[in-house]
Amino acid sequence: MMTDTERDTLYTDLCRTMTRIGEADASLFLARFALLSIEAIGEPATVARLIADAGDGLPDAGMPASTHER
Repeated sequence: MMTDTERDTLYTDLCRTMTRIGEADASLFLARFALLSIEAIGEPATVARLIADAGDGLPDAGMPASTHER
């Protein structure tokens, strides 16, 4: 388990990277980061839960949220 300081440092690095690459490429960066994270996590149930948790409370554009059961 990481410490609060480690988590904050990593999140700051993530934000700085997105600022450096610019708003136009931020979506591409986040997609690449997500794919690398999915591979590193390596557990389908964990990844499916994280996807669902990340989407909770965000607007629904009318598309199905997932084909994967929680």
